[in-house]
Amino acid sequence: MTKREQTKVIQIGDRLIGGGNPILIQSMTNTRTEDVQATVQQIQRLEAAGCEIVRCTVPNKEAAQAIAEIKKQIRIPLVADIHFDYRMAIAAIENGVDKIRINPGNIGSKENVKAVVDAARERNVPIRVGVNGGSLEREMIEKYGGVTPEGIVESALDKVRMIEECDYDRIVISIKSSDVLFSIKAHELIAEKTDYPLHVGITESGTLTSGNIKSALGLGVILHEGIGDTIRVSLTGDPVEEVKSAKMILRNMGLRTGGIEVVSCPTCGRTRIDLIGLANQVEEMVQDIPLNIKVAVMGCAVNGPGEAREADIGIAGGDGEGLLIKKGEIVRKVPEEQLLSVLRDELLNWNEA
Repeated sequence: MTKREQTKVIQIGDRLIGGGNPILIQSMTNTRTEDVQATVQQIQRLEAAGCEIVRCTVPNKEAAQAIAEIKKQIRIPLVADIHFDYRMAIAAIENGVDKIRINPGNIGSKENVKAVVDAARERNVPIRVGVNGGSLEREMIEKYGGVTPEGIVESALDKVRMIEECDYDRIVISIKSSDVLFSIKAHELIAEKTDYPLHVGITESGTLTSGNIKSALGLGVILHEGIGDTIRVSLTGDPVEEVKSAKMILRNMGLRTGGIEVVSCPTCGRTRIDLIGLANQVEEMVQDIPLNIKVAVMGCAVNGPGEAREADIGIAGGDGEGLLIKKGEIVRKVPEEQLLSVLRDELLNWNEA
């Protein structure tokens, strides 16, 4: 099996994936790409949340032309998502996109594929070959008796060969399904057959709750096996939530450091404060604080200090007052209404502590 340390290195804009480089977080805009202002604003929000590569759809000439202006106003690499019309891929490349995502099987003839590859080669633009379970061609379905991991892998590698035959190998592969176990099996199979870097994710995974659970399960296993060079958590909702979830998955897999990790206890009958609201406020508050520490939010003073021992700093609620805790030791009592502000002050002055 080809582990991520052994995959080819591919440059996307000013970022590198593959070859053991850090796993990069991707997301996709849901604005109309030709609406430059709305698209740029969303990308800037994604950047602020920690997105490192962003993709936008390019279904028409206006969207392709917008790429040039969007690029001027963002700092992360931009990927053009192309369906069916190979001319949009060429136009996006000509307008300065950093990478294109295509399924060579649905953009027409071999001549069309060659035209896209020629344009990409001229500007050193990498190509992401994407095949999803829903786009698997009929011959593969007939060969394998349905949509199977084996079929989707063979389809993807066929598309890769189409590009290789055009004398180009700046390729990233993406094979996705909404089924967790299917996705795991497909990635295990393709990692045995290629050393191109892999973009991984569970596609059409669902809403914030179901999508996060499916993505954490699928990506957790795939990443743990050493597979995957860049990831996207696909959610039905604000794409900023995708980035937050991806960061959390990578951090909990030990594949990313940086950022504050918030841990909190479940509520129980001893809880005398709005622990749910407080924990959510803390999680939101720490987003803009560049520390690599663990913060605990506990619901009572009985178990709070002990449960927070593994955290760098924490707060525990009481009845009208709470505790500020560092490394499991109580530092001082704090009025309940000041818990959040006291914690923020401690974090902002952490380097001085």
